[in-house]
Amino acid sequence: MPRPLRVTVAAFALLLVTACNSASTGGSGTSSVRGVTADAIRVGGIVSMTSASGYSKKDTDLGARARYDRANAEGGINGRKIEYLGAEDDGQDPARNLAAARKLVQQDKVFAVSPMSSVTFAGADFLDAQKVPTVGWGTLPSFCGPAHLYGFNGCLVPTPGGTLNQTWPEGLASVLGGSRGKSVALIAGDNDAGKFGIRTFTQGFKAAGFQVAYAKAVVPATSMPSDWSAYTKEILRSGPGAAAPDAVVSVMQTPYNIGLFTALKRSGYKGVISDPTDYDPGLLAKDATKQALDGVHVLLQFQPFESDTPAMRQFKADIKKAAGGKDVPLNMHMMTGYMSADLFLSVAAKAGKDLTVESFQKAADGFSDRGTLVGDRALPKGKKESFGCGALVRLRNGRYEVAVPFTCYPPIPFG
Repeated sequence: MPRPLRVTVAAFALLLVTACNSASTGGSGTSSVRGVTADAIRVGGIVSMTSASGYSKKDTDLGARARYDRANAEGGINGRKIEYLGAEDDGQDPARNLAAARKLVQQDKVFAVSPMSSVTFAGADFLDAQKVPTVGWGTLPSFCGPAHLYGFNGCLVPTPGGTLNQTWPEGLASVLGGSRGKSVALIAGDNDAGKFGIRTFTQGFKAAGFQVAYAKAVVPATSMPSDWSAYTKEILRSGPGAAAPDAVVSVMQTPYNIGLFTALKRSGYKGVISDPTDYDPGLLAKDATKQALDGVHVLLQFQPFESDTPAMRQFKADIKKAAGGKDVPLNMHMMTGYMSADLFLSVAAKAGKDLTVESFQKAADGFSDRGTLVGDRALPKGKKESFGCGALVRLRNGRYEVAVPFTCYPPIPFG
């Protein structure tokens, strides 16, 4: 065979190998962007589906799937369908959280992680370093600042130079007929999140005019107390003149709240009880749980399910369809997944047909919209502060009712 022909054949073979390698970086299609092909965007999630205490955020996955399903039914994002792989279970374990992040990026080759909902986010640095757009519930510091991580309702953990969301203190002031002369006790788990929560809410309630009579992160975070009397006795003597405070605010998860609230009620406490986690009709199936939560005011950072707005009607329809046409009980975890997916989809749509990490980031830097289920959204504002909106619902006679309507409050400087 003449030499020129051998060179041509070799060059052609090299061209084929190069082309195959180039295509493989993004799956099928012509894109070389991880997780993006000509007709699909690959997305995964990380959710605490299980935990040692039995607490589960599994419905976060259903909420995300519901939103992605609707996006696909409407034609996808700029011609691409969402290939949602579902959520990895981190079990509320930091090592598993990081392992899930690595699997989604290195093995599953996702473009984005949305939703991410857990009390731990050990995978945050890895996802940011790998330039993976990640959207979740901004209750952790990792959602406040890193370039590629976003809270679906902004940054809920204030940073120096940031602000505090005043929904909770202002809402409870409304319930109590004002904050003047009113006292509040704050209690949390003995971990970093609990300690930071106590610090921030102490500032927020004081700024709203409350006297903070008790503020401690003392409840063991790894083993739920079987006897709550030591905590309730101290709380019930913490108000002015060693009297009970006007309100008790728990910054803990449902199993802990049930124990604490039951103990408070058995001690004869008649004041306002509030927490940020127990908005879940599924909790009412057990009489003991229903009794423990009866009368409790729950903080929401989204429109209550009881509201009748176009956005809420759409949410309910999407959830029902994703649940196979069944009327499943709604809960806040569904909303977490749904709105994480919604923010990702909204920014990705703005990024245009040429979807890359760079185009996504550019779209995020100037993104804003109004009237969503979490209020008015804006980026990069959401990197340093929450969107400032919320409501309070109260459980009464086995049903939730709106105690303070969904309202947006001016934030205060965090210091």
